[in-house]
Amino acid sequence: MSPFVVILLLLAGLSEAVGRVLPVVAARSGVSRTRAIGLITAGAVVEAAVFALWPLSAWAVAMLILPPGTEDGAALVWSPGLVAPLLLAAVLAFPLLGPFLHLALFVGVGAGLTTALAPLVGLGWWTAAGCVAVAGVGLGVTVEVVRRLAAWLNTAPAREALTWPA
Repeated sequence: MSPFVVILLLLAGLSEAVGRVLPVVAARSGVSRTRAIGLITAGAVVEAAVFALWPLSAWAVAMLILPPGTEDGAALVWSPGLVAPLLLAAVLAFPLLGPFLHLALFVGVGAGLTTALAPLVGLGWWTAAGCVAVAGVGLGVTVEVVRRLAAWLNTAPAREALTWPA
């Protein structure tokens, strides 16, 4: 992956994290600026990693459905042409700017990944689209579970220290 693609993925992750974290921070008046910046930075790295894993995960799913002996060694990776619409989709991740448009752009990015994946692994376009969709949904569900778990752990009340009776 070129440094330019890594920068684009990090910017997309930052934009996605800002779109997810700012409404939470705005709803809680007690969140410090340092904590908010830490949440946004951590979210940006996680979102960028999830974005970076999407084509590799789609390729891995495609390898699972190919007959044995037909696997090719080349994995699908992001290119600047594929990642640019992802950055646009991440910029539109802000809830007030339209979740439907955000979803439509992710479908467009998925179609671009599908178009790159289909000839790479020798699958039909619709089968490759299924692989991209399964990978995207799998990554999305995984990151959402981790996000909710982290939120639950950060908002759980402090438990009292256990003491033994004297």
